[in-house]
Amino acid sequence: MQALARVQRGLESLYRVETGVEVGDFVVGTEYRDELAPARKAREQLLVVETPGEMNIALYLEPAVIANLSTHDPGKRLGDHNLGDFLLAVEGVSHFIYTVCCARVERPVSQLELELQAEVDKYVTCLLTTEPEMELSSAFRRRLFGDAEYEPDLDADEQDRYRVANDNAHRYAAWLEETFVARRRIPEMLAELRRFYRLGLAAKLSTIARAA
Repeated sequence: MQALARVQRGLESLYRVETGVEVGDFVVGTEYRDELAPARKAREQLLVVETPGEMNIALYLEPAVIANLSTHDPGKRLGDHNLGDFLLAVEGVSHFIYTVCCARVERPVSQLELELQAEVDKYVTCLLTTEPEMELSSAFRRRLFGDAEYEPDLDADEQDRYRVANDNAHRYAAWLEETFVARRRIPEMLAELRRFYRLGLAAKLSTIARAA
């Protein structure tokens, strides 16, 4: 769980938010996931059950993902041996943090908003885990957004949601790269990312449309 804890600390520090909880305490195994969501067998799932005045949340990551990140520490090196699992971990932790932060201020959040923010978080985390250089930025963008594939069991609405999130995150990442990474204006990029994080979905999409 150390990799998840580091991702959580990194994202909370980047965005200057605090959930006050440890994501590792909310990770559940396959049996519990199958009990709550038997129809889906995704390798990463945020599970949310809401009742009046209360929200219960859990994060599922395939045990092999956690095992691989424990063996091949992404903090030391990212490569084909661990990048895919690292991205799943970032996505799950991003969903967890964003959902908790929105729940704390009683702000509704859509699945599209969660997916869009997670896609941005994957790009930024990869970039900051290595070096914020143009060559690496372009390589990560191609890897993350260039040839996106979707799970075959997704219905048409779900595929459309993931496609919209992917396309918009790609456009935003390209703008960040051109505006900040290429000019080595990293502190200013971090300030922009914090501003973007606090926007609602409509404002995020509007920002991307204007930027692109």
